[in-house]
Amino acid sequence: MTDQVSSACRRRRCAALIAAGVLLPLPVLAGCSGEDSDAAVASQDIAPASRERLKDGGTIRWAVDTMPGTLNAFQADADATTARITGAVLPTLFTLDDRGRPQRNADYLDAADITAREPKQVVTYKINPKARWSDGRKIGAQDFIAQWKALRGKDNAFWTARNAGYDRIAKVTQGKHKHEVKVTFGRPYADWRSLFTPLYPQSVMGDADAFNDGTRERLGVAAGPFMVGEWEKDSDRVTLVRNPKWWGARAKLDRIVFTELPRDKRAAALAAGSVDVAEIDQGAAKKVASAGHPAGSAPKAGTDAKPAAPATLRGYTVRKALEPAYTQLALNGSTGPLTDERVRRAVARAIDRQALADTVLKPLSLPAKPLGSHLLLAGQDGYADHSDAIGGQDTAAAKALLADAGWKPGGATEQARRKPGAAAPSASGAAVEASPKSGSSDGRNPERPGRAAADARSDARAPGARPAAAEAPLSAAGAVGSEVQQSALLRQSAAFFKAEAAARQEADGGATEASRRYQRRAARALGDAERVETGQDAATGAAHPPSAEQAREARADEERAHPVAAAQVAADEDPEAKGAPQRQARPVTAPALGKNGKPLTLRFVLPDGAGSEQLRTVGEHISAMLGKIGIQTSVQRVADASYFQDHIAAGDYDLALYSWPGTAYPATDARPIYAKPEPAADGSLAVEQNYTRVGTDHIDQLFDQATSELDEEEAGNLMAQADARIWAAAGSIPLYQRPELVATRKSLANIGAFGFASPRFQDIGYTK
Repeated sequence: MTDQVSSACRRRRCAALIAAGVLLPLPVLAGCSGEDSDAAVASQDIAPASRERLKDGGTIRWAVDTMPGTLNAFQADADATTARITGAVLPTLFTLDDRGRPQRNADYLDAADITAREPKQVVTYKINPKARWSDGRKIGAQDFIAQWKALRGKDNAFWTARNAGYDRIAKVTQGKHKHEVKVTFGRPYADWRSLFTPLYPQSVMGDADAFNDGTRERLGVAAGPFMVGEWEKDSDRVTLVRNPKWWGARAKLDRIVFTELPRDKRAAALAAGSVDVAEIDQGAAKKVASAGHPAGSAPKAGTDAKPAAPATLRGYTVRKALEPAYTQLALNGSTGPLTDERVRRAVARAIDRQALADTVLKPLSLPAKPLGSHLLLAGQDGYADHSDAIGGQDTAAAKALLADAGWKPGGATEQARRKPGAAAPSASGAAVEASPKSGSSDGRNPERPGRAAADARSDARAPGARPAAAEAPLSAAGAVGSEVQQSALLRQSAAFFKAEAAARQEADGGATEASRRYQRRAARALGDAERVETGQDAATGAAHPPSAEQAREARADEERAHPVAAAQVAADEDPEAKGAPQRQARPVTAPALGKNGKPLTLRFVLPDGAGSEQLRTVGEHISAMLGKIGIQTSVQRVADASYFQDHIAAGDYDLALYSWPGTAYPATDARPIYAKPEPAADGSLAVEQNYTRVGTDHIDQLFDQATSELDEEEAGNLMAQADARIWAAAGSIPLYQRPELVATRKSLANIGAFGFASPRFQDIGYTK
């Protein structure tokens, strides 16, 4: 049975964010240190300032990943840039605060409430009498009616990507006067505040051609503090200008220019001063944070002189917060060993989520707590940790679950030696198969070319067949355990040395003796690993142990470059270190498990791009954790451009890491992510956005009840029950909330790391 992914995955929520950013020790960013400041910046960091402190006028150049696929937020190819633009130019009836709570927007609504519950739910909107479109027409019932009819899903002439909530409406009418709108629901809808945002004019929603094509490249009418000015479809920028018909507080800026800028080019753009606001990775954040250090001071003895950071960078600061999105470990429950819930639960019990959160968030001085919910983020009303439904990290419990599922040490025997081109072991002892690079991406937007190739592979498989796995890992190919571990450690050292060489070279503006020294160490470690893997060392005796000095250098280098990894996978103990505590020489691994002659090996698919280094680091830690309970992982690295569509959405993986955005409306937005896959009429499996293919009827029932429950407390209780059930099913293991790092001009206020909060575009500006 092949999988059928609904068109909903190609809309805004399918910005299933693939975590980006390198894992490097980062200095405490200016103005942020200690636990108190961590708490202060956790939800939002935007340099708040009153309007009186801001200048009138000016332009900001705001980096975005791509130009918008469309300006219609309800079409399939709407993206994050679409949302940014429509948030500035169209009515948002309910904004979100920094805790993700819907707030009535007084610029558009004087009131909005449930005015009847029986026999039907009725919501009455009282529109601000000043609210009008830029063509002079008042915002009114005709706009609400047109949007409802276009999005309710009954007219196929409108190419809509979603109709959640609108399909529950029975009728929309004008109220007692022209500024009042009454919406009557045929079925109760708890998330009614999510509707009619953004609100489009009747001229767009009342005509299928205007809806489908007319708004793709232009919005002739606006009703926000800004309106779309210049944009040519093939250009790399969209300019918003002040809306002269805006009735609210006048925008402080003259214009906002959204500029397409790949993430790997943003550090250079900041250094050149060609952009004013840009979300960045940790490497770029480090450069900005260190730019204020005095230049020209003499280097310490024994160190290489480093060029001063460009003076331009001193005009920027880094705003940081926890992004309203979380990274999860996804377990594909449709094929292989993970169809057994006991194996999925064993994987979950083997993972030390706190250690993974520390790896990603502690270097940024952000609160490093593992996420305890699939449906709400920390700080949201109703958030609670329901991970106890599956239990915390417990190696013994994980091993017991695997034993109960029939996976035993010695249950599989593999004789074949590794063939040329087979997967090479990763740092944890897992196999690593690198895929040819077919493109690059920012690591966040899964909508990239490559769908046809995935469909071809899917069609080639027999219905229900397991996707082809990567080559068997070295540990399953006849090598003894000590060789596997020795080779893995050597390759890990090589990776650390190579990463440090690249970091030194980038920081120093070119090759230096320090970077060349690390390159030599990397080459030496790789050569030693290859000799172990090919048996050359066995023939000549054994691999030569490092000298005491080499051991000290390796240990220090690894701890500087990867403090968590170095702590978990320690180098050999220095024989000359007197009185030092004993260190473990290798990762602790349990005997490999098998059943019916087959090894317990899971294919771990990870993106291969430079922007996905952090994900790969987290993946290595997870592989090491699974090794402790006898699960081997075969790591397959694939091009970023094809990672999501060709592997995650297509179900071509066992384990994977990707992220989902948080939401103020989990009953609506999270349901397709956790809905039980159902067979479609054509024999395929309709998974909606549930790419783990794990779900239950009970979870679906709880979502359905919560969607219709108008008592907010009771709806929250239903969502809590659903979350506990999702944890127990063990298809998705939330790990941590992602960091959000935004570089801005120091003179800019009310902009930066917004967190959950909706930007208030009219209040963004330069301080006096």
